[in-house]
Amino acid sequence: MGRIVGIDLARCLALLGMITAHLVEGGVSGEVSTWAQITSGRSAALFAVLAGVSISLVTRSRPDRTVAGSRLALVARAVLIALIGLVLGVPDSGLAVILTYYGVLFLVALPVITWSAPRLALLAVAWGLLSPVVSLAVRPHLPPSTYEVPGPQSLADPLRLLTELTVTGYYPVLTWATYLFAGLAIGRLDLRSLRVRRWLVLLGGWLAVLALAVERLALRSGSVRDDLLRTYDRWEPVQDWADLDRVFQTGLYGTTPTGSWAWLWVWSPHSGSIVDLAHTVGSSMFLIGLSLLLVSVAGRLGRSVQVLAGAGTMTLTLYVAHVTVVAAGRTDALSGEAPWVLDVRWHLLGVLLVGAVFALARWRGPLEQLVGEVSSSAAQLLR
Repeated sequence: MGRIVGIDLARCLALLGMITAHLVEGGVSGEVSTWAQITSGRSAALFAVLAGVSISLVTRSRPDRTVAGSRLALVARAVLIALIGLVLGVPDSGLAVILTYYGVLFLVALPVITWSAPRLALLAVAWGLLSPVVSLAVRPHLPPSTYEVPGPQSLADPLRLLTELTVTGYYPVLTWATYLFAGLAIGRLDLRSLRVRRWLVLLGGWLAVLALAVERLALRSGSVRDDLLRTYDRWEPVQDWADLDRVFQTGLYGTTPTGSWAWLWVWSPHSGSIVDLAHTVGSSMFLIGLSLLLVSVAGRLGRSVQVLAGAGTMTLTLYVAHVTVVAAGRTDALSGEAPWVLDVRWHLLGVLLVGAVFALARWRGPLEQLVGEVSSSAAQLLR
């Protein structure tokens, strides 16, 4: 199957959203800016869902590769991405680098890469409902998260690293597997079908809105709000519901507090609650379907869209470049300067321009080329 430009467009939007969430300035009076509220949580979730879509597309039946070969290629891809993530954790970027978590997340797909779309969809639903409950139940018995970006130094304490990657960290695989399974299910569909694209938009939009409605209904009770205030245990000072609501807008850094089951119904970026997973899976489905529809409507302008969304074909390379530039900019900022490289507009323009140049030249991103060659070589070992 050739490239699906609509998926590349969705990847481009996910990358732009993550960059915006990283660098956008706050609003007035200490409020969270509108762009931060729109992109935070949703962009990273879309990135993870698209990872599942990509795995589905690259592991479809191929005459040159067995199922075992596809699994070995996926293991090689996962290990390499995790290693890149560990290296990216060396410079102080101030960002929660996702790649090491991604590498572990890819391994979760190994047992189910041959499953059909209906089975994967049921798995995603069940996982999205049960994994937040399991997380809430087991985290009180685990060491608290350090909220450190995984790096080579993390290998000195492998048990702690594994715990953070899977349960307590910023992108815990336990709950984030929901995104992977949803993406795998989407990738098993006929994404060139207009009917499938429309259903992705309708079902995704419905799920995203329904999740927020459930949260609004669950948190109307004064006793529930008091319970959340009483059990909130993070570092920001919280005196009343307005303070806690502002924390919800900022995000919960991967997991909720554990003192009440009411946390399962909270909507906050990176909270891993049932509502959070449902809403972000729904918004991801909506954007994927919308991207596919926009490309189909573009018709003869499809090549122009492909160039404009070229960043979506090399998200790994551009993400690594973005984090590296931010780390360099933070070093300058500590010396008293206000570096322009931390301006979100330059980052957005830069990734779009670089992506467009590579798309026009029909080049692959350097890291995409490396990962592709390593995973292909691994698959050939079984031939």
